[in-house]
Amino acid sequence: MSDLDLLTQSLARNVKRWRTERGFTLDALAARAGVSRGMLIQIEQARTNPSLGTVVKIGDALGVSITTLLDYEQGPKVRIVPADQAVRLWHTDAGSYNRLLAGTEAPGPLELWDWRLMPGESSASDPHPTGTVELLHVTAGELTLTVDGADHRVPAGASASFEADVRHVYANDGDVPTEMVLAVSVPPAR
Repeated sequence: MSDLDLLTQSLARNVKRWRTERGFTLDALAARAGVSRGMLIQIEQARTNPSLGTVVKIGDALGVSITTLLDYEQGPKVRIVPADQAVRLWHTDAGSYNRLLAGTEAPGPLELWDWRLMPGESSASDPHPTGTVELLHVTAGELTLTVDGADHRVPAGASASFEADVRHVYANDGDVPTEMVLAVSVPPAR
């Protein structure tokens, strides 16, 4: 089974499990996540490979991390994620990408990401649930972080934190690749 097939099967099983555990109907989860009922059916039947944005919306609506939705193992309390098992969920032909390095439920979803943005590229994120916080550290280049329409320059070696319940964009306006590590903490679902 390919990595993509494994992730599709895991996503199907875990979305259904968490939807049932939360007591959500397909219609209720679709409304909370802002995705169609048909898309949820396709996901739960492992008939589609949804976009990163769709997976984020579903995770936010369920109050679980992307790692939890894609997890295919029930592991011990200490979980080591080998470098070759980091999940690349977004990439461009120019070489930009993000990789989900690790995640946990503590008490809400907590995710650790590795990002690379090539010159001139950007990635936008819809607002996360109220109470979501992001922390980032730029290791190379310079990041232009736009939060709720305001631009902030974050050079290599600098860090930033922000409330991520508003639209935000990560961009590389420079002429060298931008690399950063990003942590996302989402409050537990109520």
